Amino acid sequence: MTALGVVKAKQSLPARIAARAGGGALRVFLILVGLFWLMPTVGLLLSSLRSPSDIASTGWWKVFSEPSQLTFHNYANLLDNSTITDSLLSTVVITVPATVLVVVIGSFAGYAFAWMDFPGRDWWFMVVVSLLVVPVQVALVPVAKLFGKIGIFETTVGVITFHVAFGLPFAIFLLRNFFAEIPRELLEAARLDGAGEIRLFTRVVLPLGGPAIASLGIFQFLWVWNDMLVALIFADSKHPPITVALQQQVRQFGNNIDVLAPGAFVSMVIPLAVFFAFQRQFVSGVMAGAVK
Repeated sequence: MTALGVVKAKQSLPARIAARAGGGALRVFLILVGLFWLMPTVGLLLSSLRSPSDIASTGWWKVFSEPSQLTFHNYANLLDNSTITDSLLSTVVITVPATVLVVVIGSFAGYAFAWMDFPGRDWWFMVVVSLLVVPVQVALVPVAKLFGKIGIFETTVGVITFHVAFGLPFAIFLLRNFFAEIPRELLEAARLDGAGEIRLFTRVVLPLGGPAIASLGIFQFLWVWNDMLVALIFADSKHPPITVALQQQVRQFGNNIDVLAPGAFVSMVIPLAVFFAFQRQFVSGVMAGAVK
């Protein structure tokens, strides 16, 4: 009898049954968790496709027995609401530059801290790491006063500047640690071939750091898109982001559910689409960081 057969023979009957059913039971459990996680999104989607009277009278699950309740009239109202459509554009104008700047500046700084020698490099990196523990709430009042003095308070530039400033410490910390794991021999071989720092960064480091950069971009995009606290204080009150615009709709028009439901779903589905579009790079970056 082989060693594997001896091990199986020593196992009790319940243990063997559990071992055989473990894979299938785990899959079923994960599917149930996924469905439970998606339930609020599905409920919001179905609510956005129902009339205000149907929403007020019954729950969103009623559409499964009465599919005639579904209508796209709410989305037509959403497109006619200039406040919501302008806020979506404002959110894009804020989120895209804030994400791109953090990724670009963080990549350059991460490479410098990982592979370039300059005076006080380790001390400066410790300063960057220490900034990670600074809560956003602590800086709201002093930064608001500073922005007011230089004239960028309640402007798009001010919101972008705030997000970039608070996103850079994590970006530099993440990318520096990832770039530092690149084999030194590979960089030295590129230098022997005549590659300078810029070419070395663009041709060697960036392709190898693609998963980490993609993960950083997803994190930064989700943080800025879903932010409400910073936008509520620093954004232009006449052209607020979608989070602030929806909050104002709730405050001013408490029964305006035919606009709030589709607006909330659109504001949620865009970051979900970004995540699923780059999920392979995101998983690769997370797994690479975990292995290293």
